[in-house]
Amino acid sequence: MGKIRTWARGLSLRGSLVLHVIVFTMIALGLCYGTEGVCSHAREAIYDALPPWGEKYYLTNEKGERLGEGGYIGTAPRVISEKDERLLRVLAVLPMVADPVYSGLCILAAAFVFYRNRLREPLGELKRASEKIAANDLDFSLRYGRADELGDLCASFETMRAALRDSFSKMWRQMEERRRLNAAFAHDLRTPLTVLRGCDELLQGREDAEVRTIAAAMGRHIDRMERYVESMGQLRRLEDRQPEYRAALLEDLLGGLSESADMICRENGKILCLEDRTASKRLCLDGAFLSEVSANLVANAVRYASKRVTLVLEEQEAGVALRVADDGPGFGEEVLHQALEPYVTGEEKRGEHFGLGLYICKVLCESHGGWLKVENRKPQGAKVTAFFQNGSKSR
Repeated sequence: MGKIRTWARGLSLRGSLVLHVIVFTMIALGLCYGTEGVCSHAREAIYDALPPWGEKYYLTNEKGERLGEGGYIGTAPRVISEKDERLLRVLAVLPMVADPVYSGLCILAAAFVFYRNRLREPLGELKRASEKIAANDLDFSLRYGRADELGDLCASFETMRAALRDSFSKMWRQMEERRRLNAAFAHDLRTPLTVLRGCDELLQGREDAEVRTIAAAMGRHIDRMERYVESMGQLRRLEDRQPEYRAALLEDLLGGLSESADMICRENGKILCLEDRTASKRLCLDGAFLSEVSANLVANAVRYASKRVTLVLEEQEAGVALRVADDGPGFGEEVLHQALEPYVTGEEKRGEHFGLGLYICKVLCESHGGWLKVENRKPQGAKVTAFFQNGSKSR
């Protein structure tokens, strides 16, 4: 028996399926023959139980003595009760009905047993592994003992998991190295910039007008480099921020957002349109994250808006969505696909704008369990949607 089990475990999925079909086909045939035999035996028993009928004749010897029990010779139809007739009809039909029933049941049983023996375990392992990978958990191993097609698939999945873990570890080390290099670069630049700032101030104090003009140009570029260094430090600090979830009154939160957005719009000569699509009174989130993203998006929108900026706060099942739209020219085709990357802007002359606003919003949204989406409106304008997951659902 042990050798048979070992042989069966070593079969491929195709061979195992054929084996299950053969076994349950034999079971179905046995049930069909068994049912036919039982019904035939029952019919014979009914006939044997009927009372004798006809005239009884005996064999006699020369002396006229009866030999044996004699026998009946029918001269009239045999009388069968209605109950026996119904039972005989059922026994005649039952084998014909039982054949397809047994076949169907055995097909279902073969499929169920095949799934339980050969498919349930590996599929469960693969599902568990995919859920862990989706949750960024790669510290596990996938093991399946059979050397069949699903065993090969599980082995390939395990190879992929190990490769992903190595790649993620390498990528994480590279990101950490990049962050350290950026921090060191920003730190090391401060000293020469400070020296250059002092030299520039000395040059601007000279009497020579041409020297002062050159010094003023140098000062503008030094200012820009200092802002660039500050933005690098800001990005490094931004990646370390984590949201602090608290139950916040949506009415107060919306009031703060509208007040800040209205101030930005009035300073830039734009009109603010506010839409409140919330229903709950409280929501568990980080109000500072939401306020900072709103200020960034509104500040970005007023720079391109023609007359109007629209701010919409909409409550959804898993959180809250913040939409900021303008009636400006919208994103350029090339910028639209790179708008969420750092230091990307559609302006030819950057000046004080380094293209970090949308990237900062993206990082804050993702840290809050959400996302950021940019798109163009029809007939014109741009729209940015920031989604923040409800803190109670992210835990």
